[in-house]
Order: sequence, then structure tokens, then C-alpha cells
Amino acid sequence: MALSTILRKHLPWMESPFIINAPMSGAAASDLAIAVTRAGGLGQIGFMDNRQMLSEHLKKAQHGLQDMMKSLPNPNILPIGVGIIVFGSPVDDWMSLFSLYKPAVVWLSFASTPEFTSWTRGIRRATPETKVWIQLGSVTAAVEVAEACRPDALVIQGSDAGGHGHQDGASIVSLIPEVADALRERTIYDIPLIAAGGIADGRGCAAALALGASGVVMGTRFLAARETRVPDIYRDAILHASDGASTTARSRIFDDIWGPNFWPMAYDGRCLRNKVYEDYRNGVGVDRIRTWLYAGARQDGSEPLEPKDTGSIWAGTGVGLVKKVEGAADIVQEVRDDARARLSTAFSSL
Repeated sequence: MALSTILRKHLPWMESPFIINAPMSGAAASDLAIAVTRAGGLGQIGFMDNRQMLSEHLKKAQHGLQDMMKSLPNPNILPIGVGIIVFGSPVDDWMSLFSLYKPAVVWLSFASTPEFTSWTRGIRRATPETKVWIQLGSVTAAVEVAEACRPDALVIQGSDAGGHGHQDGASIVSLIPEVADALRERTIYDIPLIAAGGIADGRGCAAALALGASGVVMGTRFLAARETRVPDIYRDAILHASDGASTTARSRIFDDIWGPNFWPMAYDGRCLRNKVYEDYRNGVGVDRIRTWLYAGARQDGSEPLEPKDTGSIWAGTGVGLVKKVEGAADIVQEVRDDARARLSTAFSSL
């Protein structure tokens, strides 16, 4: 069975090419998930470390998609995904929510293989109909998790991605093909690969499919969606950014500035470059940067702070391709149509 066919069987409402919004913590909530799913994609709710809050957004999504659910082969499945940051999150705390709402996908990220294994088993016990996707950023990790967990899909996140990811990563241009080859060498043929990182339009979508991906994830592009929960001043910074390789950077400093960094050393994050990053790059110590931020926040007559300097605006290298605010459904449709046209043109010209 073709890997794209497996995805369609699991998620029957989705249209090809399969487009997914990244489960961006704090930004991707029920409004975005509903809009993307209704457009034939997989809408996702980002990680919420408050169980009650997640329950409210799952309930809202269930209400907003109720009519659509009635037409699905299994009307008990909530046709969205839920993102979970695994490290530091006890498995049992979330299983009752998954059992109650039965999301179509639970997307696991940031953990060791034993942790992923424990979560996969817990989810499959709580709600056997829910599919488990696991996000990884290296060939070694992908193979190890594929063999140990047999997830329903692997999300392969390249180094161009915004937000947190593997500190030592490669772009999807080499990462997707190498993971695919490594899985085939181990006779693992039934796990679709989902591409994430640097994809912001139909061109990127078409390229990812040509590399061997069965679907694509976009995060930075959806920061410009009306349904995404992003402060206007942050969204404006996204829209005005260009040359993503120069205006974004990967570093742990974006987390270090807020106090002890709880993220495991394997991970850093890509943000819009700001004064914090430039100072750190030029040798200013973390404690001095924290003092400067604290003084600015108190507005005690010290140097005024620009909004992007006081917060980490997570964005990928595709940020220069994001130019306007749109509805999430329009983004899905535009990317899908453009990818189809480009793939058709490419094949017809061979």
C-alpha cells in the first residue's frame, strides 16, 4: 500500500497534497485547527501544559467540527491533531483527555526513545483509533524510534524549521531521502514521512513530496493566519522579515534568557534575530543580558526595548515568503493548488 494511501485511510477527510499546520505551542489553538481541517488539511492544537485549557479547546474543536464528524467513517474521531511536548509530561495526566475526545492524531515531540515508547503504548491503550506521529530531526533518531515504537507517521523536522528542534540538524533536502533510505534498508515500508521545516508555499510543498514526503507541515506560514493566536506586534515582525537565513538564527540563548533552561541539551530553537542574540553572539554574558531585559521591563529610564527584543519570536527560514495575513483555509487551498500545478508541470515537461 502506498504511504499516501495509508495516510488517506487514517485521515479520510484530507485532500492531497496533505497539508498540516504545526502544533505551535501558544499559537495553534482550536480556531486554527478547525479552519485547517475544514479546508481538507490536518488542523492541530499546540501543546498546552494546562489540562483544563486543552480540554476546553478540544471541546470547542469537537463542537466546531460536529457536522463534519457525522460524515466520517468513524464519527467518534475528532479530526484534528494534538501536539505534546513529551519530556517533563507524565503520560497518565493526558490519557483521559485522549480517551474522551479521541483526536485523530497525537503528535509527540522532544523525548528519548523510551519516553516515546511509553507514550505510544499509553495512547494506543487509551484510544486505539488515534494515530501516533513522532517528530524527529536526525536519521539515527528516526530509525531508532521507527523500530521501537512503530508510529503511524514520522515527522521529519529539518533545521530550517522555526521554534525548537534538534540542535545538530540538516535541511529536509537531505534528511527526508536519507531517512527514507535508512527505513527501507531495515525493511520498514509502512511508515509515512511528513516533512517539516522551511516549507511556506506550493513550491516547498512540491519539493518535499518529490523528496519522498507523504505530507507537509507549515508553521511560520500559519503565523500569518487570522485564526492563529499571535500578538499583532509579533505578526507584524513576521510579515516585515525577509532573507530568512539572515533574519533568523538557531540558538539556546532564546530560552536561556528567561532563567534556567529546562530544554534538554539536544535541542535549541530558531527565532527572529534580536538584540539578545546579537549581544550574546558578541560575547555579552547571559546574566548581563537578563539584567538589561529586567531593567527595560521595569521602564526605569534605561534603554527602551523593542517588542521583538523582549520576546522570542519563533520563526523559520521561510519567513521571507510570508507577506500577508490570510485565512487559514485560504493558505491551505493556495498551497495545495500551487503544489499540484507545479508537480503537474514538472512531470509533463520530462
